[in-house]
Amino acid sequence: MTKHQNKIEKLIAELCPEGVEFKELEEVCKSITSGGTPLTSKSDYYGGDIPWARTQEVDWCNIYDTDLKITKSGLDSSSARVIPINCVIVAMYGATVAKVAINKIPLSTNQACCNLEINDTVADYKYVYYWLNKKYENLKSLGRGSQSNINSKIVKAFKIPIPPLPIQKEIVKILDTFTELESELESELESRKKQYEYYRDKLLTFKEREN
Repeated sequence: MTKHQNKIEKLIAELCPEGVEFKELEEVCKSITSGGTPLTSKSDYYGGDIPWARTQEVDWCNIYDTDLKITKSGLDSSSARVIPINCVIVAMYGATVAKVAINKIPLSTNQACCNLEINDTVADYKYVYYWLNKKYENLKSLGRGSQSNINSKIVKAFKIPIPPLPIQKEIVKILDTFTELESELESELESRKKQYEYYRDKLLTFKEREN
């Protein structure tokens, strides 16, 4: 990690020797919106072709598809709106409160999601994602009730350090590399587990001797 740290430290010394400014999330976004839920009693509002994400799908991940789809009439009847790709979606309540995800397709969300469309002249969306990942416990602690529910006001006011974009992009590049390695290790571990289970079952399976 030292090599990467040295590169980041060199960039900081070069580009922001006086330190890094902290901004509220609202200041680094083009827009911040929440979604909506079409009436569940209206069957013609569901089963369409518009992806509709709920908070249980916001779980440290990229979203390429959603469990449910809504129709155009369902979208128009509610406060749900289609957001562009690469928004940072924050779960505001439910089991995944304060967790984040990135939508890799245009989609709509329910009202429990806070959707951050990042201003790319100020911040890299993946940098914002990684920062919120790191600050998960801090953001969640600002919530209310037994499930620590948060709201869009809390999300908008949450502060994030904003170094110059070249530093943000270098941080993202490093963290992406480690994320890929972690994914490969998990895949390898899963493969080894299956291999172990196969040989365990083979080695411990015996034919009973007839009397």
